[in-house]
Amino acid sequence: MTAELVRGQNHPLDRTRVEIRVAAGGPVIAGVTLGDADGRLAGPEAVAHPGAPRRTGVEVPRQAAAEHRIAVDLDALPEAVHRVGVLLALPGGSGAPSAFGAAAAPSVTVTGLDGTALARYTLTGLGPESAVVAVELYRRQGAWKVRAVGQGYEGGLRAMLHDQGLPRAADLAVEIEQAVGLGQDGEVPTPAPVAAARTESSGAAPATPLAGDLPSLVHRTESDAPTAPAHGTGTGPAAAAAAAPAAAPEAGAPPTPPTDTPVDYRHPRRHTTTSAPPDPSPSPAPPPSAPADGPATTDAATPPHGPAAPDGPPVPVAGDAVGWSMEERLYHQVWGMFEDLARSVAAYRSAADFARTRLEEELDEALADPRSRLGTAADAARATARDRHATLLTRARAALDRDLGQLAAESEVVEPALPPAFAGWDSPVWQAHHASQERPMALRLGDLHLPEAPDLRIPMLVRLPLERGLWIDSGPPAQAHGGRPDPEREVGRRELGSALTDGPPDEAALRRLAMETAVALAARLLAVHPPGGFAVQVIDPAGGAAPALAPLVESGVLPALPVPGAPGVASVLDDLTRRVELKQMAVRHGAADALPPDLDPADQLLIVHDFPYGFDDRALTRLRYLADEGPAVGVHLLLVADRAGAREHGPVLDPLWRSLLRITPVPDAHLADPWVGHAWTYEPLLAPRGSQVVRQTLERAAAARRLP
Repeated sequence: MTAELVRGQNHPLDRTRVEIRVAAGGPVIAGVTLGDADGRLAGPEAVAHPGAPRRTGVEVPRQAAAEHRIAVDLDALPEAVHRVGVLLALPGGSGAPSAFGAAAAPSVTVTGLDGTALARYTLTGLGPESAVVAVELYRRQGAWKVRAVGQGYEGGLRAMLHDQGLPRAADLAVEIEQAVGLGQDGEVPTPAPVAAARTESSGAAPATPLAGDLPSLVHRTESDAPTAPAHGTGTGPAAAAAAAPAAAPEAGAPPTPPTDTPVDYRHPRRHTTTSAPPDPSPSPAPPPSAPADGPATTDAATPPHGPAAPDGPPVPVAGDAVGWSMEERLYHQVWGMFEDLARSVAAYRSAADFARTRLEEELDEALADPRSRLGTAADAARATARDRHATLLTRARAALDRDLGQLAAESEVVEPALPPAFAGWDSPVWQAHHASQERPMALRLGDLHLPEAPDLRIPMLVRLPLERGLWIDSGPPAQAHGGRPDPEREVGRRELGSALTDGPPDEAALRRLAMETAVALAARLLAVHPPGGFAVQVIDPAGGAAPALAPLVESGVLPALPVPGAPGVASVLDDLTRRVELKQMAVRHGAADALPPDLDPADQLLIVHDFPYGFDDRALTRLRYLADEGPAVGVHLLLVADRAGAREHGPVLDPLWRSLLRITPVPDAHLADPWVGHAWTYEPLLAPRGSQVVRQTLERAAAARRLP
């Protein structure tokens, strides 16, 4: 899992050959300093920069660009080097931002050579600084670690190098600026909105080129899938398009790209073409020479784009991402759309914040001199400030609308192509679904959207097998949000109420809907696993879930309704605890074939209704054990609970709540991504009203399991 660092935090490195990927909102200079144990630089030879891109063990890009890849071989460094600092600086020139605070926050990701992200740091809070030490790799007791530094310098490269003890720092700063100036003809421009290539959310990537071999496309940081969806940091290329015009001072602002600028849908490590029609068929098996731990990078393994329109971008194609199979490509494409939307909205919000701050500053300046507060001059100054504010907002919104239009077009072709595990219940694929022989790589839990684009839904995919349990929150908004009603949730309750009842659902209706959501998720998990590969168990101490459990019982997935009361709780927990202990012993001793014959080999989903009703201290201890140890051996937990009902147990259950992924039976803005911190609105995945698709899916899954 990728470590998300904050300023001053460090993280161990488990390898010595790494790549450092830099993503910024506009062209920046990237370099590396090789310091001793005290961080001091011996001389100009201790700095890798565009004028001298190769030093022993290090290679940096030769020019300013919006994204960089820096190759570092820690084993090859001289013995005297104990600290490897990654420095970023803004290039001079007309129209370029003069400070990092006037552009989108850059981010730095340390990855392995296979593309696996190890640590990521977004440099937030920068202001007038024009140079910054982003991160440093340092040696401590023979092991290497990465530290998030974020030390900025208003004096630029000269002040930065001088602070690290470099003799004649000013001369080297001039040399670096001259080297960048000579390479301006080859400079990589700031990308168009949503033009940045996407990286896969998980899994290894092919070996990456050295810094000098960068392609012209801008590459995004890996998105580790958050569950969030997972998986980028900070504001990226899409952010640059909206933030750069708004963030630049009026006098030297770069030209605003026209709102009809074509958008490039190309992705990284993919060969595209505009002459061949799209080929959505699954890719063939990789050639023998292809790496076994990463997706293919040949034309045969990734489909080309559709032909470009005469005055527009290439037509979006479903599965237009890296991967061995169509399923993997669609998975990566969905997470790329999530990342696009996150960064585009972050850029818009950043630009709007800048416009508001600038308006306040200009109004304060106009009122600062008592002699000019009144009269036509003051009125003109205020009017000019407000007009400039409106212009910046219009530019930012135009860039956002352009991005949203392209994402909506991509969504229209991707959604119908999704396999059952990724598709909504209203998709036609469920009508003809048959049992799969392989477990899919991910499962759709619902949809995500942001207030700026309420109609653009991004599927929320989580990897399988589930690495953490799920918690369906059946509590009312006031309890679920610490006593503060949430507007998004209230809207969702009203919409749901109009569909199901004559008014908003009460607490009983919410609990019923939460259990129906749990049954729908169970049906989805049963359907997408191979026959006999998944089973469901239920704890319902009060017996109140019988109506919602009817499809499970009638289809034969559950042999009977769960036994109520304490005996039913103890029986299920004892059975699953025994299962976890036996499988753990089998794994430790390599004796998977020695499991008792009465042990069901299928993965288990435990649904607990109205938790913690009916649980004593012993039962709570066992449940926490299953939540912690179960996922590794195929036992997964799904709680249907109102957290307020568990308060009588005090803080003893807090670790359990924190270990689970909270979802809701009604729309709720509670999921935050780790890259830019958006509060995403989660939409539950429910079957259309009156549809029998969940019941039919359960019947097919039960029938497939009964077949010999």
